[in-house]
Parts: sequence; structure tokens; C-alpha cells
Amino acid sequence: MQAFAKRSSKKSADEFNADKATIAQIKTFDEIKRTMQKAKVYVNGKLDTTDTKTELKEIEKDFAVAVDGVFTNKGSSQTFRNLTATSKILSELLGKINTWKLKLDVRQQELNNFRYQLDSLLSVPALFKFPTDSSTLMKYLQKIQVIAYETGPIDTSLKVASNNIQTLLNHVNMTVFKLESSLEEIESYQKDMAVHTYKREFNNIWGPLDFYRPFSEILDFSEKKGLLTLKFYAENNTGKLILLVLLVATSFIYLRSLKNIYLENNLLKPDFNGQLVLRYPLFSAGLLVISLFQFFFISPPFILNVIFWLVSCICLTVIFKKYVSRYWMRVWLFMVVFFLIAALGNLVLQASRIERWFMLITSIIGVLGGILAMLKGHREELREKWIIWSIAFMVLLEFASTLANLFGRYNLAKTLFISGFLNVIIAILFLWTVRLINEGLVLAFNVYSGQEKKLFYLNFEKVGKKAPPLFYVLLVVGWVVLLGRNFPAFDYLFKPFQNFFSQDRTLGDYTFSINNLLLFIVIMSIAVIISKIVSFFASDGHLPSNRDNKNDRQGIGSWLLLIRISILCIGLFLAIAAAGIPVDRITIILGALGVGIGFGLQTLVNNLVSGLIIAFEKPVNVGDIVDVDGQGGKMKSIGFRSSVISTWDGADVVMPNGDLLNAHLVNWSLGGNRKRMSILIGIAYDADLEKSRKVLTEILNNEERISKNPGPVVQFEQLNNSSIDLRIYFWTKHIGDTSVTRSDLIIAIVAAFKANGITIPFPQQDVHLHHPDQQ
Repeated sequence: MQAFAKRSSKKSADEFNADKATIAQIKTFDEIKRTMQKAKVYVNGKLDTTDTKTELKEIEKDFAVAVDGVFTNKGSSQTFRNLTATSKILSELLGKINTWKLKLDVRQQELNNFRYQLDSLLSVPALFKFPTDSSTLMKYLQKIQVIAYETGPIDTSLKVASNNIQTLLNHVNMTVFKLESSLEEIESYQKDMAVHTYKREFNNIWGPLDFYRPFSEILDFSEKKGLLTLKFYAENNTGKLILLVLLVATSFIYLRSLKNIYLENNLLKPDFNGQLVLRYPLFSAGLLVISLFQFFFISPPFILNVIFWLVSCICLTVIFKKYVSRYWMRVWLFMVVFFLIAALGNLVLQASRIERWFMLITSIIGVLGGILAMLKGHREELREKWIIWSIAFMVLLEFASTLANLFGRYNLAKTLFISGFLNVIIAILFLWTVRLINEGLVLAFNVYSGQEKKLFYLNFEKVGKKAPPLFYVLLVVGWVVLLGRNFPAFDYLFKPFQNFFSQDRTLGDYTFSINNLLLFIVIMSIAVIISKIVSFFASDGHLPSNRDNKNDRQGIGSWLLLIRISILCIGLFLAIAAAGIPVDRITIILGALGVGIGFGLQTLVNNLVSGLIIAFEKPVNVGDIVDVDGQGGKMKSIGFRSSVISTWDGADVVMPNGDLLNAHLVNWSLGGNRKRMSILIGIAYDADLEKSRKVLTEILNNEERISKNPGPVVQFEQLNNSSIDLRIYFWTKHIGDTSVTRSDLIIAIVAAFKANGITIPFPQQDVHLHHPDQQ
């Protein structure tokens, strides 16, 4: 029995292990099939190596263009502009190749994971526990053969794909190494050039040539590099360029509306003195926006700056037409033409003897022209006196450029050459930008004199005919920045400040940089300012035409609050995303606010929620004529917490939204701004009643301010002590006309009754004195 028990126990254990192995085998086979299916789908999709190879060829092609004149055909010395353009192109190419490298690394990792999963599944110990039954064993071996047959092609595809990816990765890694080493070498060149600013690079201009390259080849690769840097920068800053166009369009619409207001009120001067910003709104908007917004483009290529400055010069030239004197117009055009010549010369990226002679002749003409402009006079015709100083500085820079060019200091000569003419152009553009901004503020103050300071950020009362000193401080700073970009040492002087703002700092678990914090503040400030401006222009009747047009109702109405909330919410989310603030920190803040609401902010929350209810249900709209608990007036604004009602006495009543929603609100505007009025009139007992009715009906029908549907009604009400009382009922077309209409009707009724012999009696009493007989 003991032997039988052992045999039975062993048999049961073997059967249990066999069943357990069978279950594991089935599970493993299913997992292998799922993994093969996923691997097959992944190999057939995800990443197209053909696109990668095409992109690598494009990068190699652009690399060859970029290094021309720096590592190939580099001549006897490097040039600052060529190094800068090459550095920008290589940095962009490195960013692109790193993106592809990341994709290939992820792809390779996924392929390796699939191979590892298949190898792990095919080596599971349960697969090698064979059944003892011969028939079952044969079926199991056939199943294993099928699995092996199915996994073979997939494993081969994974190996081929992995080898292809690895080959591409090797190519990409070599390209990355080549780009990084090239950038390091260029940075070394730039550092050496910044340290040795006055170093001689070439022989004297009359000396022998050390290296010769056809000027046509230099122009060809300079054009390719310039267009390539512009293309890459435009692709990376498409949003900013679109925003620039939108800002120009918005400014144009605003200036055009401001000009229309001045035209309607006959306020425009024939010579536009002090109103030059309104002369050509489109060109003024282009000049102002481009001059200010160009500083938002970080390290732009020189060709993009030239485009900005050229458009600004065209705008200012049109504005100057028939405004400045002929002499200074010629000086301005002379400076613009020579600036464009210098800018085109600055786009040439490799030194040549032809370019050196071109620079020499142009700088000499610039020196002579500047001296002639200063000595000839006509200073009394000059609108901005600081222009003389910029011309004098231009003469100094061009003279220094001439000397440096003669004695082989090419990079210094070229920097001074472009800086001299650029200095005059930027100075004139910025001086007139400041002047036009100040004119715009003054003109806006004349029109929007009744605006609320809390609704609009600019205090126009502090604006005078002379621009504030802060504007000129910012002008000088901008002038220094734009000129400094042309000097090799500028980047190295500016880099510590850039590192200070961009360096990551840690506060607890949160990592931030000053740039991110400033970006958060800037985005939120812009959102708040836009919200305030929308509120100001949409809710206030600040234009005279709007004050006089009583039938005009604001179309935005109480939706204004929702628009402002949407603007602030979008700004908040954009600011949080830009600053990289973790979402879990926001939930903590919201939790703290919830506790605060529960303890002491019920009233504030009630008013905020009431504001939202008012915005959605719209029981009252901005511009409606209302009565609230005896306070009659016009809705001026609906805010987040409170609303403002302008009473007929001239005061502004600030009413919390909760009180406004709970009060007995009478909204006259919901009924079409109409109001029914009545006048009680008493006539003498001997008057002709039908004649009186006819006279009153004729007066009411002739009054244009009275609505004809429903028409006026004349009713006799009662027989009073000394008169027969009648009452007239009529509807005024606009509630604002009620008092005036009533007054005019009383005057007309009294005059008509006198003309028709109808008497309006006044109360009389007869007093009878009885004298009893005297005794």
C-alpha cells in the first residue's frame, strides 16, 4: 500500500506539473504571437529610413555651403560676418540632426526590445517540458515547428531593420561630431577675433594679394548662405513674424480710426503739424511696430535686419514727403542709399580686393557727404536736432573705417563701415519713432479724455508735446544694441548676462530660470493689458460720436466679461506652459484657495459667480439704462467682482455683482429703450371737449419723438372741483428723450389752448360772509 501510495502521489505530481507546463506553454505561445504581431507592425511603420537619408543628404549639402569660405576656400584670414553666418547655419543643422538622432535612438531601442522579448519568450523553461504521451508529443513538436517558422522572418526583419538603423546612426553620429567640432572651431575663431580686434589680417590695400578667389564665386556662396540663414530663422520664428504682421494691421486699424475721428470733428491740420502719425496710418503703423518689435527677435541674421530697416526707411520716406524740407529730404535719401550700399556690401561674406576698394570709396564719399551736410547749414529746418550728432558720429566711424581698410584691418574696417551708416539710419528711425509715439499719445488723449485710468494703462494727462526722457533712454539702449551686434566682442560681453538669465536655479523640487519667470510676467502682463484695452474700447462711450448716438448699443455687451476672462485664462495657461510651472503646484494653490473660500471669502466668491451668471444670462448689458433700488443710470461696465452704474447726476455707483443680481432690477433697454409717459391736464367746464381732444391729438401726432405704434391716447378721467381732468398717454422712441419731450409738449399744449380759446382753470373758492342783524 505504501508503494502504491508513492506511485499514485508521483503520478499525480507529474500530471499536475504536466498540466502546469501546458498552461505555461499556451500562455507563452500566445505572448509570442502578440509580440510578433507588434514587431511586424512596428517594422513596417513608424520611421521611414528613406526620409532620413534624404534629410542627411540635405544636411550634408547645406553643410558644404556653410563651411565654404571658413574651412574650404578660406583664404588667408577669416571674416566676422562669414563666421557668424556659418555658426548660425551649423547650429540649425546640428539641431535638425540631433532631432533625427533622437528618433533613430528610440527606433533602435524599440527594435532591441522586440528582439529581447522574443528571445526571452523562446527560452522559457516550460517550452522544453515535453509530454510523455507520444501522440501529444508529436502535436507539440509540430506546434513548436510552426512557431519557429513564423518567428524566423520576424527575427530576420528585426535584425535587418536594426542593422539599417545602426548604419544610419553611425552616419548621423559622424555628422553630429563633424558639426560640433566645426562649431567649436568657429567659436575659437570668433574668440580670437574678439580679443584681437585691431589685428592686421591682410596687406595694405595697395600691397600684393595673398589669396585670390573670383568675386563671382564669393557673391554666389554669400547669396546662398544669406538665404539659408534667413530660411532657417523664418522657420523657427514663424509665430513671431505672423504676430508682427498682426500688430501692424492692428496699429493701422487703430490709427485709421483715430484719423477718422479727427476728420469727422474737423480737427486735422492741413500741414499735419503735431499730427504726422495720422498722415499715413499704414506707414506709421509699419514704422512703429517694426522699430519696436525687432528687439523680440533674438540673434536674427543680418539679412532679416536689413529687410526690417529697409521697410522702416520706406515708411519714413513716405511720411517725410512734403513734410521735411527739400534739403534734409535729400540728406535722408543720401543716407538711405549709402546705408543700402553698405548693407549689401556687408552681406558679402569673404574678403576680396574688389570689396576693399568698394568699401574705401564708399566710406570716403560718406565722410565728405556727412561733413557737407553738417557745414552747409539749414539746421533751423531740422525737425530733430539730435540727427546732427549721429551724422558727426557717422563721419568719425567712416573715417576710422577708411584708415583701417587702407592698412589691412579688414574686419575692423567692415564693422566700422556698416556701423557708420547704420548709426544714422537707426538714430533717425528711432527719433521719429519716439516722436510719432508721443504724437499718438497726445492725439489719443485729446479724443479719449473721458476714459478711466483703471480701464486703460496709459495716463494721458502726463503726456506733453515733448516725449518723456524714458523714451530717449530706451532709444539710446536700442541704438547701442543694434550697433553692438556688428562687433565681434559684443557676443562675449553679452554672454554673461545671457547666462545669468538662462541659468537653471532650483527651489526645492522646482527648477526655474529668470528668463522663464520674466516670460511668465510678460505674458500675464500682456494678457491683462489686452483685457483692459478690450474693456476700455468695448464698454466705454469714449468717442464723441458714440455719446451723441443714443440709438447705438454696444454689440459685445455683457459678453465682454467672458471675453476678458477668456483672455486672462489663455494668458495664464500660456504663461504657466512657458514658465514650466508643474501642475501639482497649481493644485496645491487651488486647495489653499478652497480653504480660504470656506473660511472667509464667501462674499467675494458670491460676487465673482454672480458676475459669471450676469454674463451668461444677460439680465443687464453694458450700455443699458437701468433702475436699481432707486438708483437710475446707465451700465458703464460689468467687472469680475462689481459693476459700475453711471447715474444721471454724474456719479458712478460701484455695485457688487451679488447685490446687482439680488436687487429688483429695472432694465429699460430690454424693452427697446422705450418708456410710456403721461401728462394730467385740467380744462374749464365750459370748454369744448371734442375740440380739446382734437387739439391734443394733433400736437401728439406732430411730435417726431413720440412713437406712432402704439400711438398716443387722450382720455378724460374725472370731473374735478374746478376742472375736467384729462390725461394723455404716449410712448417716447428713446428713454433719453422722455424729459425733454414732456417739457416741449407742455409748452405746445399751453400755446395751442390759448390759440383755441381753451381755458386751463385753477382752483377757486367762494367765501361768503354772513353778518347777523345787530341787536
